[in-house]
Parts: sequence; structure tokens; C-alpha cells
Amino acid sequence: MVSQTAGSSRSVEVLLVHDVDNLGHRGEIVRVKPGYARNYLLPQGKATPATLQNKRMVERHKEQLAKIESDRVRSFAKIAESVSRYSATIEAHATADNHLYGSVVARDISEALKAAGHPVEAEHVKLEGPIKELGMYTVKLRFHEKVQTEVKVWVVPSATSP
Repeated sequence: MVSQTAGSSRSVEVLLVHDVDNLGHRGEIVRVKPGYARNYLLPQGKATPATLQNKRMVERHKEQLAKIESDRVRSFAKIAESVSRYSATIEAHATADNHLYGSVVARDISEALKAAGHPVEAEHVKLEGPIKELGMYTVKLRFHEKVQTEVKVWVVPSATSP
């Protein structure tokens, strides 16, 4: 697939199989000089000729990825809606003046939400820092760049506080 470009230089279209620095990312179709394609990209397995069939395969693959991503966002939106109506209670050992002996971190909040039937992973919980006192906190949850919510977390003294 050799074609003329704006100038008198010739170029070929290749489909990148791997990310190539200063050129493009996997799945992109790029124009390069024939020698670069023939001597480096193709022999190294970093690209393949951009035939019509390969272009169609890439488009089908992109459509499948978009559908998978859409399903993920929809699933996260359902979780976010249900968790936003819930408030988690976490028991912690505390001193008489409401300071915790330890701290409540994202993992603790995630485990409390999972115990209540909400599949929230620790990486979804966005705390500004560990919680070190008893009280009610509004904690941000970020499931996806398009799906974010908040949950109320009550940190209460444990029945067996020392």
C-alpha cells in the first residue's frame, strides 16, 4: 500500500501491533516511510500491513471494546446508585476523647460495604487521608471516570473498647 502524500515523499500505512514511542498506540493505523516499515516495524513485529481486512478487524475489535466498556459503566452505575443510599457503620477501638487507636482506611470501608452486599473494591474508595476519629464521614467513591458517588460512613466505638 504505497501512496503519495502532500509532498513528493512516499509513505505506507501500517497497523500498529504494539505501542511505538513517538509514533502511536496499539491498534492505530499510521503512515510511515516504506524503509521504516520494511526494515524496522514489520520485522520487529511492531506493525502489520494495513490491509482492508486488517482495518475491518480493528474496527470490529474497537466496537467490541466500546460495548464492553459501556456494559462496565452501566454495571458501575447500578452499584453506585445502590451504595449511595446506604450508610456503612464501622466499629473501631477509641479513646475516651474519640481518637481511634488505629485508623479507618479505604480497605476497611470496602470490606464494610462488601459485607453489606455492595461490591466496592478498596481502589474505588477515595479518602483524603485515614480516618482517625469517631464520627460521620462522607466518603467519595469513584468506580469509573464517568461513575462517581458518595457514601456515608459512621465510625463508632467498638463495644469492647479498652
